[in-house]
Amino acid sequence: MSIEADQPPAPSVSDYEIGQDNVQKFGLDVHNPVFAISSALVVLFVLIALALPGQSEDFFGWLRPTLTAQFDWLFLIAADIFVLFCLLLIVTPFGNLRLGGKEARPDYGYVGWFSMLFAAGMGIGLMFYGVSEPMTHFDSSLAANAGTAESWAPLAGAAGDELGARRLAMAATIFHWGLHPWAIYAVVGLALAFFSYNWGLPLTIRSAFYPLLGERVWGWPGHLVDCLAVFATLFGLATSLGLGAEQAITGLNFLFGIPDTMLSRVILICIITSIALGSVVAGLDSGVKRLSELNMGLALLLLAFVFLVGPTLVLLRGFAGNTVAYLQDVIPLSNPFGRDDFNFRTGWTTFYWAWWMSWSPFVGMFIARVSRGRTVREFVTCVLIVPTVVSIIWMTVFGGTALTETLAGYTGITDADLPLKLFEMLSQLPLTAITSFIGIVLVIVFFVTSSDSGSLVIDTITAGGKVDAPVPQRVFWACFEGLVAIALLLGGGLASLQAAAIATGFPFALILLGLCWSLFIGLRRERKAPFLETTAADVAP
Repeated sequence: MSIEADQPPAPSVSDYEIGQDNVQKFGLDVHNPVFAISSALVVLFVLIALALPGQSEDFFGWLRPTLTAQFDWLFLIAADIFVLFCLLLIVTPFGNLRLGGKEARPDYGYVGWFSMLFAAGMGIGLMFYGVSEPMTHFDSSLAANAGTAESWAPLAGAAGDELGARRLAMAATIFHWGLHPWAIYAVVGLALAFFSYNWGLPLTIRSAFYPLLGERVWGWPGHLVDCLAVFATLFGLATSLGLGAEQAITGLNFLFGIPDTMLSRVILICIITSIALGSVVAGLDSGVKRLSELNMGLALLLLAFVFLVGPTLVLLRGFAGNTVAYLQDVIPLSNPFGRDDFNFRTGWTTFYWAWWMSWSPFVGMFIARVSRGRTVREFVTCVLIVPTVVSIIWMTVFGGTALTETLAGYTGITDADLPLKLFEMLSQLPLTAITSFIGIVLVIVFFVTSSDSGSLVIDTITAGGKVDAPVPQRVFWACFEGLVAIALLLGGGLASLQAAAIATGFPFALILLGLCWSLFIGLRRERKAPFLETTAADVAP
């Protein structure tokens, strides 16, 4: 999925020139001091994690429960605010504003735009959790201890009630992949698009704070925001890459008997990172774009196959039923206070919200780069609704098929570890070897495209908003994305990956709340006096 831009830059509200603080040495073009601070701290983290794996595992084992137990309310409230803020933008006159000014027209038609939104909504996470999450919630909801302090069931569970447990499992899964995560992405994407296309500011997170900080945004407050954005994106990507490596090697073990060891996972990350480097060097249009088109085709093929050869009528009914269940339970699941499902709320929802917030600069920048010319209302509505519908379809087909197989008496999915549940579900359908192999390919190519596109986003931030920085810089970040994933796996596996996402998502949650307020101020000023039709003095803080 290419996120290159070939549009001329908009006139700028600020006298700041993109790249004016950059250092150009040794063939690099990097922002001073964002690149130096970010890269130095990332290198230090990798060295410590690789040198002290035991201590790293202990640290991450302490970090995740500490943050989730103490600050789960912050993540839940923040995500609720993002949803409400997006709904506010849809129904108020702010929705009439157009990204790029009144005369701007969309770069892509609806079909192409929706396809790219669909691409942004798909990823390693949907492959990893498409079967495992509905099954896990179903098992915990059905268990005899559902509703007790020890239970991991959402809300009060549905002990002994198979239909109730199935309904609750699908509602909770869709909740984690529906409006809330896409509201997070929509807020970041809209802020990046608005301040870049309408105010002519660099395509970095700091630009979104110009209404609050004015020219100070180019100083240390902005440096801090961009550094945190780099850390959040890097660790969010590392979490996804680590999950992908776990599932891919599990699939290879299931299909070909390749040993599922930590060494195998590290080797796989190294191999796939090398492929990603080749894609970086080839360029987005000839590298990651073609891979993404291949992946989307394979994903739709696998989805259609499972739908057609699986319990088709059950899945058709399930789509409507799951959507209704989600809409009925979204408010109780969003409530941060007075709930008894502590394990579910902190172990699942808090992790997801932190992970989405970590991913938000990456996905938000991609969405922003393909959305010039859309109105704010059009942007927010489509970014919320289209990927949410895709997520409901995906979870209904994969999770619904797994649940149907389980209720029919097959216990293999319930007994399998999280990364293996997808392949156990496919084993009950025809052409298991082919579909399992396609699943492995999907995970690997998602790995490559995420690494490549993520490298571009991080490089854009650390290059002061330049989108045409030298290729070696993207190579550097692609290498360190793989190294961070390896370091986290060696330092505690899946628990460390999740702890890292929560740790970086925590400060970034506060940044995103401030971003909402800054975006509101910017939209209000734009509605009163559009910058592209006035002067910088009319809208400067």
